[in-house]
Amino acid sequence: MPQQHQYQAHGGWTSHRRAQAQAEAQARFERDWRDAQAAETQRQQQLAAYQREYTQWAEGQLAEVRRHNAGVAAAIDGVRRREPDAVVEYFSAALYASKAWPDGFPRQISAAYDSAAHQLVLDWELPRYDVVPETKSVRYVASLDQDKETARPVTQRRGLYREVLAQCALLVLHELFAADEFVVLDSVVLNGFVDEPDPATGRRGEIFLTTVMASRSTFGELHLAQVEAVSCLTDALRGQLASRPDQLVAVRPVRRPLDVGNRVVSHGSDEEPDLFEMDPIRFESLVAELFRAMGMQAVTTQRSNDGGVDVDALDPTPIRGGKIVVQVKRYRGTVPPTAVRDLYGTVQDAGANKGVLVTTSGFGPGSHAFANGKPLELISGPELVDLLHRNGLSGRLGERGRASTPAPQPSDDAYRLPDDYNVLGMSWDGDAALDVCALVCRGDQVLSDDHFVFFNNHRTPDDSVHMLPASPPDKAGLRVSFDSLPDAADRLVLVAAIDPELNPDADLSGFTGAEIRLLDPTMTELGRLDVSDGRPRETALVLGSFRRRPNGDWDFVLGGKGYEGGLEQLVRDYGIDVE
Repeated sequence: MPQQHQYQAHGGWTSHRRAQAQAEAQARFERDWRDAQAAETQRQQQLAAYQREYTQWAEGQLAEVRRHNAGVAAAIDGVRRREPDAVVEYFSAALYASKAWPDGFPRQISAAYDSAAHQLVLDWELPRYDVVPETKSVRYVASLDQDKETARPVTQRRGLYREVLAQCALLVLHELFAADEFVVLDSVVLNGFVDEPDPATGRRGEIFLTTVMASRSTFGELHLAQVEAVSCLTDALRGQLASRPDQLVAVRPVRRPLDVGNRVVSHGSDEEPDLFEMDPIRFESLVAELFRAMGMQAVTTQRSNDGGVDVDALDPTPIRGGKIVVQVKRYRGTVPPTAVRDLYGTVQDAGANKGVLVTTSGFGPGSHAFANGKPLELISGPELVDLLHRNGLSGRLGERGRASTPAPQPSDDAYRLPDDYNVLGMSWDGDAALDVCALVCRGDQVLSDDHFVFFNNHRTPDDSVHMLPASPPDKAGLRVSFDSLPDAADRLVLVAAIDPELNPDADLSGFTGAEIRLLDPTMTELGRLDVSDGRPRETALVLGSFRRRPNGDWDFVLGGKGYEGGLEQLVRDYGIDVE
């Protein structure tokens, strides 16, 4: 701040002039004092604003740190509990954080975790053939003032490339097992691929050059510093390595992530567009582009008067080719069977050879049953993404690869009928009294006693499976909402058993001509499923099971296993204790 002693009056030979000079000095002091006070007030206000801004920023940073730490803790807990998503994210991060993996090598992964087998299954991108230089050496020729290159022999270059691929596979396995401090991996299936045009078709896609399934115990016995990489991979670990990787001679993967049945997590394609967020017209154009990449002629139709057709395609292949009508459904829930029936009508009206329904979600068993035997092809969301990648295009399903939301869980005393469900109507020849039951299972184990639906338990806790009174011509009925089945469930098992009270001496020898009618909510028949006949002395029979495919759809698999010990013996096989 200004100081009074710095403002001394100067000059003035007379008393009047000295007084005037003193007044001027005092005025300068007071003016500067006011200016300094205003500047200080402004400085204090700015400082306070900066302090508030800093406090807000610091609190935001601390909150972000806390969220991050909570996320890490939750992820670690998920890994300890062997939750598939958490396990895949953890080991994906381990591979991306690897300091041993060369910086110039690709880092792209698709993975899934089989929690029952404690097995991680992953597709990992490998370096291409040009990682091995074509030039073996360079020598300067002074007389010509030129560099003379010596080409590397093809066999040597191929051998070095196979060595690189084998070393890459061993390094990935080493990084995964080394990161497994929670001991959640009993084995790893690694499929190494390169992103190259297929020599046979010219279409760009994943070409697998190596595949191996390594157990923790076997891999732990290796002394990697002493091994020869190719021999270790192919002999000690019994893996496969392409004999001519330079010519993209592919191997068949042992197991793919899509085969596991859980959601597949992919990384390395952050720039891929989210199909759910894409403009509808752009989405249809992408589907048309996919058909063109597959060697067909394809154009999008006009937005009005398109007759239910989004893309017109023409397959020029002789005999099996022809006109194809394509409908595009960007759904988050299961596509209703009515959409498939509408497509079939469009195929007939247009005189097309085939109809294709492309969606971002999936299809229920009613849709598959209706499409069976008809010139229809159903492409679900995961299959669409796979086709896009195989044909050099890009796309993903939501931020984490799965955009569907879980079905609401009704309370025990107020069930809400699901919007999309199927009715399973059972009929058979003969007059034997049978109990038709259902088990909601993961593998061959029922989720709980409450997920066994029979005459004493008419519905599951979430009402996804509910027994119905029989409606002619059916002798038994079930209502099933496949979308509402628990995420942990991968099959719905249907069984039939003799009622021992009504038929104490009967068996299933007269159980013939049995079939399941698949109906939609309007009781329109979508298809019929045949089941096995019964056999003498057997009193319980597995009719078949609906099984969840890797893409989320459900298929029916015929049963046939019979039990002489009746329903009690059968349910024990599925993990239910009978007192």
